[in-house]
Amino acid sequence: MLSVADADDAVSWGPGLRWGVIGPSLQWHLGGGAGGIKHFMEHPMDPMVGMWKVLGAPNMTPALQETIAAGVMQEAGDRSVEQLAHDEDELLVGLLALRTGRVSNARSQANRQAAPATAKRSGTKVR
Repeated sequence: MLSVADADDAVSWGPGLRWGVIGPSLQWHLGGGAGGIKHFMEHPMDPMVGMWKVLGAPNMTPALQETIAAGVMQEAGDRSVEQLAHDEDELLVGLLALRTGRVSNARSQANRQAAPATAKRSGTKVR
């Protein structure tokens, strides 16, 4: 069984990282490879829509696909799929470094706070 903490970790260290950097719509654009959002709408979208049906989600009509594609292309601007992917990778590496540093710093601080109590029990002097 998946715990609440495991679910949060799975999202925050998984797709949540990418969604926080460029969002799910531009992710679809990158997911379409060199063909971008148009390719994504023509190929991977159908299996996704199949999964949505059990959730009672909206129908993915051609008009909705075109609306999403137009919005994604506007957001992408003059950046290619390759440029977006490169920018995303750079941001993800930086974000991971920050998050890893935060975790490491929190552990270091906890260890420093625990050191005096441990030293007191063992009779060791702590500076």
